[in-house]
Amino acid sequence: MPKSKRNRAVTLSKTKKKPGLERKGKVVTEIKDAIERYSSAYVFTYNNMRNQKLKDLRDQLKSSSRIFLAGKKVMQIALGRSAADEAKTGLHKLSKFLQGNTGLIFSNLPRDDVERLFREFEGLDFARTGSVATKTVELKEGPLEQFSHEMEPFIRKQGLPVRLNKGVVELVADHVVCEEGKPLSPQAAHTLRLLGVQMATFRLYLVCRWTSNDFEVYKEGLAQLRAGEADESS
Repeated sequence: MPKSKRNRAVTLSKTKKKPGLERKGKVVTEIKDAIERYSSAYVFTYNNMRNQKLKDLRDQLKSSSRIFLAGKKVMQIALGRSAADEAKTGLHKLSKFLQGNTGLIFSNLPRDDVERLFREFEGLDFARTGSVATKTVELKEGPLEQFSHEMEPFIRKQGLPVRLNKGVVELVADHVVCEEGKPLSPQAAHTLRLLGVQMATFRLYLVCRWTSNDFEVYKEGLAQLRAGEADESS
């Protein structure tokens, strides 16, 4: 009779750690290392996150700064949630602002340089479904010469009243793709991409700043953070 697999002994030294716990532990270690390496730390919030744009910023700052976008609780643990367990004096104040769409940046750059960088940085991209249109886009009746005839079936699926006229895609009636202030439907988002219209602006805002002898809250960044939390709860 074969042995039951249920009663098989397991050597504890051979058990595998959960990948998620390993990743979290690594992030905590890296943040604690950054606390020692850099002279200042900031909490920032963002609108319309775009991974490639963030990667470009990381590359731009890699010699002077380090950016973290991780689980809020993981970052709070690394910094310390209270004065009793903070990694350095005053760091727990940052933890209180790690809510919603937020991240950490550690830097050796002067304060003015960091503030200027965040104030000037932005990246345009195509808006996604559910984003609020920043302007009204309307197409007038007539030929859409920017599209090849092979695209006509796909364009029609996006809700545009089109037909082929002698091999040219033609709009048979005026069509409003989106209206300013209203959320984009999946069809509108696809159509804007086809038209090359970018409505999403990836922006970063500093929320607060820490150094070993100073702590500061930025009013604009705090307002953006609060607005983002209100949008998520509505």
